[in-house]
Amino acid sequence: MKFPELQRLYRQPLFDLISQSRQVHLQHWRGQEVQRCSLLSIKTGGCSEDCAYCAQSAHYSTGIEREDLLSVGQIVDVAKRARAQGATRFCMGAAWRGLRDGTEKFERVLEIVREVGALGMEVCVTLGEIGPAEARKLKAAGVTAYNHNIDTSPEFYPDIVSTHTFQDRLDTIAAVQASGMSVCSGGIIGMGESEDDRLRMIEILSELDPQPQSVPINCLMPQRGTPLENQQPVDIFELVRLIAVARIALPEARVRLAAGRTRISREGQALCFFAGANSIFFGDKLLTAKNPEVDVDLALLHDLGLKIDRISPMLTRPEPNRIKSC
Repeated sequence: MKFPELQRLYRQPLFDLISQSRQVHLQHWRGQEVQRCSLLSIKTGGCSEDCAYCAQSAHYSTGIEREDLLSVGQIVDVAKRARAQGATRFCMGAAWRGLRDGTEKFERVLEIVREVGALGMEVCVTLGEIGPAEARKLKAAGVTAYNHNIDTSPEFYPDIVSTHTFQDRLDTIAAVQASGMSVCSGGIIGMGESEDDRLRMIEILSELDPQPQSVPINCLMPQRGTPLENQQPVDIFELVRLIAVARIALPEARVRLAAGRTRISREGQALCFFAGANSIFFGDKLLTAKNPEVDVDLALLHDLGLKIDRISPMLTRPEPNRIKSC
């Protein structure tokens, strides 16, 4: 969807925008279902990149201790607990620039993917930059989806990262698409970007071919010691507007209300779900940041009459028993 149309959508009266996004949502998804995904940091801290929002960057003193890659057994134990709590997808993230075929690290990751996939859950990974060879092997090992956020607009990107480029992000996404893995890609708001930057991000995501099957919308959680530690919270209506526009522009994508929910009221989250969000991360931690406790999320979903989507069929697809990626 082109930028002028995104601007028109975003700037219309809020209730008109939400009404339109709700109609689109109900045309493509079961309106009362929300998918819960679990996220684990399998390698924490010491990242070589200088992303201004990230507590795991080695460039900043944030108090995050560097940890080696977790063992297969440790990861499988966490995945089993997540499955028991209702997760249909298990996501694993690692703090490094990327992976290369032929390295011991990459072989260990492939083993982890195979073991988690054997539990019957979808496997999602966010492992930084990869090329075609790595993408093909991850796909063969059982990765369902690869997360690689574009974060913001290409114009604002140099303001938050200098150690890699926006094009580097797009190159990894292209490799993932070519392999047949699903793409999970979204961004972060609240970093000092403009309204136009947010809409440019949505424009670029919507024009990927195919579109991402999952679009996480993260609200910045300022981390002590990072350049963005003093950023103010995002206005709730700005978040709702962006989710609604994302739903309209990417009708078949999971729009995930991701990081930052600890700073959003129950009422605010309810508006986000109504506007088109239909996926969340659950568990008390997102990599290194806080997340609502499981019981708190279960109570919210119950009070809103929302159901946990365990198989996630899209209404427009003819395979009702196929697990849909988030």
